[in-house]
Amino acid sequence: MSYQLIKLQDVSKLTTLSRSSIYRLIKDGMFPAPVNLGYRSVAWVEREVIDWVESRLAERLAQ
Repeated sequence: MSYQLIKLQDVSKLTTLSRSSIYRLIKDGMFPAPVNLGYRSVAWVEREVIDWVESRLAERLAQ
């Protein structure tokens, strides 16, 4: 299985959230945590971010 990793700028584009909003949601356990790539370098699993966006859409449709 292969995973596509994306950086914060791409996460922000996919979600339209700011950096601070993304990290606040992570802290609150409401957004996928990044993968540590090394000293001061992280990335997100693209599929996890897309799944998060799709779950927000599903919640909206369920209302």
